[in-house]
Amino acid sequence: MNTSAPPAEREAHLIAQMLIDGFNNHYRIFRDTTRMTKARFEQCDWAGSLAAVSSRVRYYDERVNETVQRLNQELNAQHLSDATWQQVKLQFIAQLLNHKQPELAETFFNSVCCRILHRTYFHNDYIFARPIISTEFITAYPPCYLSYYPQQQGLRYMLREIILHFGWEVPFEDLGRDISNVLYTAKLHFGGWPEPEVNLQVQVLFSPFYRNKAAYIIGKAINGYQEYPFSIVIRHGQRGLYVDTVLLDAWRISLLFSLSHAYFMVDMETPSGYIHFLRSIMPNKPRSELYTMLGLGKQGKTMFYRDLISHLTHSQDQFIVAPGIRGMVMEVFTLPSFPYVFKIIKDQGAIRKEMRPETVKYKYLMVKQIDRVGRMADTLEFSKVALPRHRFHPDVLAALQAHCASSVSTEGNVVVINHLYIERRLTPLNIYLQEADDEQLNHVIEEYGNAIRDMANANIFPGDMLWKNFGMTRYGRLVFYDYDEIEYMTDCHFRHIPPAPYPEAELSSEPWYRIGPKDVFPEEFATFLLGQSRIRDVFMKQHADLLHPEFWQDIQQRIHQGIIEDFFPYPQSLRFVGPDGRSVRLTPHQ
Repeated sequence: MNTSAPPAEREAHLIAQMLIDGFNNHYRIFRDTTRMTKARFEQCDWAGSLAAVSSRVRYYDERVNETVQRLNQELNAQHLSDATWQQVKLQFIAQLLNHKQPELAETFFNSVCCRILHRTYFHNDYIFARPIISTEFITAYPPCYLSYYPQQQGLRYMLREIILHFGWEVPFEDLGRDISNVLYTAKLHFGGWPEPEVNLQVQVLFSPFYRNKAAYIIGKAINGYQEYPFSIVIRHGQRGLYVDTVLLDAWRISLLFSLSHAYFMVDMETPSGYIHFLRSIMPNKPRSELYTMLGLGKQGKTMFYRDLISHLTHSQDQFIVAPGIRGMVMEVFTLPSFPYVFKIIKDQGAIRKEMRPETVKYKYLMVKQIDRVGRMADTLEFSKVALPRHRFHPDVLAALQAHCASSVSTEGNVVVINHLYIERRLTPLNIYLQEADDEQLNHVIEEYGNAIRDMANANIFPGDMLWKNFGMTRYGRLVFYDYDEIEYMTDCHFRHIPPAPYPEAELSSEPWYRIGPKDVFPEEFATFLLGQSRIRDVFMKQHADLLHPEFWQDIQQRIHQGIIEDFFPYPQSLRFVGPDGRSVRLTPHQ
């Protein structure tokens, strides 16, 4: 910095430097945590991996708070003039010209400024309402992806090079067998090998994607004008690593990045390069969701908010009350032309059960920090959101004013929401059941029970298991989305209903037995779930064990023993191992 520059310019430069230092420190810690995932995977340290995913969620806010505190203490930043803040933004932009994560740094700048400045300052003069620095063609080392040429190496040798590139210190059980499985599956999938073009190449992202007990290699084959995405899944067997499956459909790969799963651990110097590559495979997947699934949740929120504002600019429909049974804790509305729902915690006096807003916030944070195992919808959490008032249907405004007055205010032409949750819109299960035919009913009840089993194995008891709290995705998968009553499985007490002391006790409106705050009686589930005989018959055939305490107690015991279950974001039929876990080599006769 030029020491002869005016004092205001020197001050602006110092603030910009503190901001970029704060972000660089955040991303260094982020990458350090992510890099250690490889060793955890090699050592089968699944508990350590889950703990790292959970702690990483908190890193961003911790670094933002540190930077805010430093700016306020050292430079009294909350009292700086408007002209100084405009200079800070210009000086900050200069720091980003050769930066490897400029879009993330811009978002960090916004976060710090929004905690220092009053909300009325949130406009283009002070924050990055849109990106200033392009993320196209940023040079990265190591590169975001590597290229392979099968016409030079041969398919088998090329696949071997791809898989061994990642340098896992654990040997493979039988890599030759695994490569045969991949090649046979690909040939079967495509109905033979496509005629190779002169420029045939295979591109593979440089770093693997870690989650749960698996590592995912993600790439694509480019043959002329055709592109073929793939993901090779690596897991641990009894004698070493093995390839569990290869996914060759873009929509199946897209499901890996569903917000109902835990976030991936991926070491990236240049995240935008990974996003560009993933978007070439999944062009319909919003960038906001991809950033979120790579553990960059704040950037995901930034991208989502920009998409929302753009959508509001180019649409005319109004926010309406979300279809389904009205919740007792949340007021929920949606925009028909936008595939999300917006949820606001009701005021304490409007909540129709014993539940404090602080408790609800804790439960939603809890879901962000666990492995959602494909069964719990992730949420985007926003503060101080301003939306155009004319886009709200009068019924929605009336409901918000009646039930959420402490969280919602009207200022001129905008509605300001102090605290807002946003989730992907799903078809509520109670609505789906009303029109389901026999085949659909069998499938959805199977999904319902499997969703509960998966959550239980992930140490989550859903609490309120009513149909209305589950939703169907477009791919026919059932997801839970109401979190105000969830508990850790290990905190619950699953009990049998004790025998009535006398016959008349069963007719009483009050229970004849003591009920503790964390007591659960699975036998009661049938009362509020299985009123319709059509549903009851299917449920009892598939999931009768869910109505017995022993089912839940057995899972609790496994959790206490430190057993972490496998979760597969693809069907058993695609795996290269049988249901017994033993490897199977595919042959044309199979």
